[in-house]
Amino acid sequence: MDRVIAKNPNARHNYTIEDTIEAGIVLTGTEIKSIRAGKVNMKESYAGFKNGEVYIYSMHISPYEQGNIFNKDPLRDRKLLLNKLEINRLYGKIKQKGYSLVPISLYFKGDIVKVELGIGKGKKLYDKREDIAKKDAERRMLQAKNRDR
Repeated sequence: MDRVIAKNPNARHNYTIEDTIEAGIVLTGTEIKSIRAGKVNMKESYAGFKNGEVYIYSMHISPYEQGNIFNKDPLRDRKLLLNKLEINRLYGKIKQKGYSLVPISLYFKGDIVKVELGIGKGKKLYDKREDIAKKDAERRMLQAKNRDR
């Protein structure tokens, strides 16, 4: 069973996610301990390509309190573990106009930390308003249904 550690709240709000992929992530020991304590923030994070590899940028992992000299920079770039075929497939999709690689969530799969990446197109303002209106209408219908019981 997967245990979700953190979600990127902006991912599904700002992007229409068309495809997802699971990737491992290269972390140090103190970063793992901070993640187990839930001290991670993905709000501003994004993914990109550098030297033929995929990296996640701006994901904040707070320094481990007992980590002293072994703590790393909280906002450092972290390499994602994907095989060459997956990287080439992602690169081909991202090169299409308007597509972005967005980290959606960080979770444990067994004892290993994984990142769910989404391939999506940026939403326009009117799309965001439409989604908010749909959610609001669904919430009202659910409340009315519960009141009638």
